Amino acid sequence: MTRKPGLINEVDHHIAQRLQLRRVMLGMSQSDLAKLCGLSFQQIQKYETAGNRIPAARLFDLSQALETPVAFFFAGLPGNFPAETKSTRSMRISEQKEDDPLSKNETLQLINLYWDLSSDSQRNMVIQMLKSLNGKGD
Repeated sequence: MTRKPGLINEVDHHIAQRLQLRRVMLGMSQSDLAKLCGLSFQQIQKYETAGNRIPAARLFDLSQALETPVAFFFAGLPGNFPAETKSTRSMRISEQKEDDPLSKNETLQLINLYWDLSSDSQRNMVIQMLKSLNGKGD
C-alpha cells in the first residue's frame, strides 16, 4: 500500500472509527475526552472524522484517557493479525457501510443501556417491547 505523506488514508479512517467507537462505548462525550487530553472538542471531532491525522504521541494519550491499549485502534486492519486477515488482503480496510446498524452510535448506546438493566426480566421486557413495536410479537 503506497501512502503519500500527510494525506489522510484508509488506516487513518479506521483509527478514527475506532476512536469514536471506544469513546461511545464508555459513554463519554467529545468534550469529556477533550478535557482529559487537554484538547478542544473540535479537535476530537476532527480526529473522529479523520479530518486530522492523529499523531502517535496523541494516540497514546487518547488510549490512556479511553483506558484501552493503543493496539485497540489498529485492531481489524489487514496484516495486523495474519491468521485472521490472510483472506482479506484484497479487501478494503473500511468495509462498514453507512446504513450498517452496527456502525451507528445509537446501536452501541442501546446495547449499553440494555446491559445496564438490573435483571433478566427487565431485559426480556425490552425485547418483547421491541418485537411488539416491529410487529414481530410472539
